[in-house]
Amino acid sequence: MSDGLESLSGKRVTVAGLGRFGGGIAVTRWLCAQGANVLVTDSDSAEKLADSLKQLKGLPIELRLGEHREADFTSADLIVASPAIPPQNPFIQAARAAGKPVTTEIRLFVERCPAKIIGVTGTKGKSTTTAMLGKILAVTGKTWVGGNIGKSLLAELDQIQRTDRVVLELSSYMLEHLRELRWSPHVAVVTMISQDHLPWHGSLDAYLDAKRNIVRFQQADDFAVLNEEDPGAAAFARLSAGKIILYGTKNRAKFKLLIPGAHNQLNAQGAFTAASIFGADFAQAQKALSDFVGLPHRLQLVHEANGVRYFNDSIATIPEAAIAALASFSSKKVIQIVGGYGKDIPIKAMCAALTERAKAVLCIGATGPEIADLLEQSSSQSAAATYRCGDLATAVGIAKHIAAAGDVVLLSPGFKSYDQFVNFEQRGDEFVRLVRG
Repeated sequence: MSDGLESLSGKRVTVAGLGRFGGGIAVTRWLCAQGANVLVTDSDSAEKLADSLKQLKGLPIELRLGEHREADFTSADLIVASPAIPPQNPFIQAARAAGKPVTTEIRLFVERCPAKIIGVTGTKGKSTTTAMLGKILAVTGKTWVGGNIGKSLLAELDQIQRTDRVVLELSSYMLEHLRELRWSPHVAVVTMISQDHLPWHGSLDAYLDAKRNIVRFQQADDFAVLNEEDPGAAAFARLSAGKIILYGTKNRAKFKLLIPGAHNQLNAQGAFTAASIFGADFAQAQKALSDFVGLPHRLQLVHEANGVRYFNDSIATIPEAAIAALASFSSKKVIQIVGGYGKDIPIKAMCAALTERAKAVLCIGATGPEIADLLEQSSSQSAAATYRCGDLATAVGIAKHIAAAGDVVLLSPGFKSYDQFVNFEQRGDEFVRLVRG
């Protein structure tokens, strides 16, 4: 069997990786609807997966939890791997060695989608750009939004028409798994590129190479919408056989947005540029974006009290994102919470920006002491006050105490959350709970 478009009815399919946040739920449901005999395997225990398992209740599936067994991978007709599982995983390799096809939820969708696909990727900005693009395109025709933004479109496949438009946020993991398909979207949108997910990919070069799959297999009638303000755009342009269209914020009409930050203006310009390929004009784009309040954990205004505004930007898991968030507000008005999990990540530029622009910096997590050490070396009279807080609760407590009317308390850590939280969403939710408490 190949993992193409053959019927899955009666086939033995192993879904590898259910996930505590339900990444494998949609594809498991869809496979059952196709008549496949599905086994779901995850290295986490049933207790840890309780929420996800609840959503699969009643489905005719077999479960293998708390472990993986090689036989489940070598005896199945098809393996559907979570995008978070790297291709070099020993069980995936065992399946391939046994001649078993390996696919992913996004590949199953891409292979079957009748509509033109607009793919969006980047290190930061891709979710917001995807959401903005979906809103603008919806003004001009039926539009579907899914992918890494958190929604599988497999269940809607039978409703998607050839004349519709599909916007997919594509992560580096997804793009790496899609490489074998030799597919790139009709329109590829690339936001800001930096370094991320290096343990998964193995190196910065491998990460960038995965990202470039979004344009690598484009044809002459395709489009690559690239960020002219990003030095990495040139490498994408060289790879695409399609028409290159650049976007940026210089010498262009600005959108009136509810969400702050030059980077969000840039996201809007990228979304509009892609939408204009399908006939959207500036007025339509402005109308579509006029009520866009942003996505959770992305410079999200979550509380206001005594003239102090609190913003949750927990998605900022790299220093560049923390710098961009800081630059979204007036100088010396921001009390910023930074720090988290990370090794060998350059922080000098972030610390220089914090010293110059922040009112105070509250350092948390594993990298907190290193950040504080660097900040305290500044001899500037106007340098930001530095607080060694350790954890988020302490940081929020201090922030509330030192904030004055007109200030902004900003969670934009610049690092991943794995030292103290399961993921950036949990970190952001805890920040919201603490500031409202």
